[in-house]
Amino acid sequence: MKALKSIFSLLLSLVLIIGLVSCSGNNTASNNGVTENVGTEVAETTKPVNPNRPNIAENMKKTYKIGVLQLVQHTALDSSYKGFVDYLNEKGIKFTEDYQNASGEQSACETIAEKFANDGLDLCYAIATPAAQSVVAHLENVPIVASAVTDPAGAGLCKSNENPQGMLTAASDLTPVDAQFDLLVELIPNAKNVGILYCSAEANSKIQADMAIEAAKKRNLNAVEYTVVNSNDIQTVIESMIGKVDVIYVPTDNTIAAGFDTVATICNENKIPTIVGEESMVDKGGFATYGINYYSLGRLAGQMAEEILINRIKPGDMEVRYLDSNSCTRKINEETAKILGLEVK
Repeated sequence: MKALKSIFSLLLSLVLIIGLVSCSGNNTASNNGVTENVGTEVAETTKPVNPNRPNIAENMKKTYKIGVLQLVQHTALDSSYKGFVDYLNEKGIKFTEDYQNASGEQSACETIAEKFANDGLDLCYAIATPAAQSVVAHLENVPIVASAVTDPAGAGLCKSNENPQGMLTAASDLTPVDAQFDLLVELIPNAKNVGILYCSAEANSKIQADMAIEAAKKRNLNAVEYTVVNSNDIQTVIESMIGKVDVIYVPTDNTIAAGFDTVATICNENKIPTIVGEESMVDKGGFATYGINYYSLGRLAGQMAEEILINRIKPGDMEVRYLDSNSCTRKINEETAKILGLEVK
């Protein structure tokens, strides 16, 4: 009997030892022949948080202060502003805005930019090149998104369009000048002399005028530049073109766009067709365009603002962006075509 008890005790001890050994192993479990490391999942949850990773949920809870500086009021720039605001609202980004319009005055842009410098902004949205130039000069540590700027680097707003490096990035309104001259030749095949009308004070427009001259040369057209300093010059300059040009080309120039009613009135009365940079000028009596949509441009700028505010991407690390060809629209004013006596197929 004592021998049986001894054997039983020995067997019990062996079972306990085997159990302890299995518990002190690699914490593996078998499930239908698949071995899982039980400790791996615990290790994953104890990894330190990456301090450089943005806390998007927390960033979405904040209310941001945004300053908006628009150069002048006209349909294209108004649409760019609306697209920007609509995008942020649709994404659920909370913000208060200080909207300022400089009414086309560079001195007003400077005054507004100086005010913004003391307002503790989280971001500034600058609409048009002169507005962007003012805020870049005065806002040292505030992220800036610009729109309605053709060539930010060429306008001195950043180091390069591919790698801005500073506090500004932009949604460019670079217009398809070459395609617009194709449209000009298609709709007005007998044209020989092209007047290129723009405001000499806008760097944005000078860049496009240079592109237009090259486009005209490629098509054996004679191109002559006609410039205004401000809106007060528009009527005089347009009247000086009568009898000298067969067609007028207008790029996305803010001064001309704001005063385009005058341009359209004089040109249509004198049977001078206008090929313009964007569709709001067609709505005001211009003949035709193949141009970008400024509401879409504003939404693109809003997306860039979202990446800065919520994803914490530095504007200097964001290349300048452009709308794709799907955002360009061919538009012809049929009433103007009738006034001009032009047939549109």
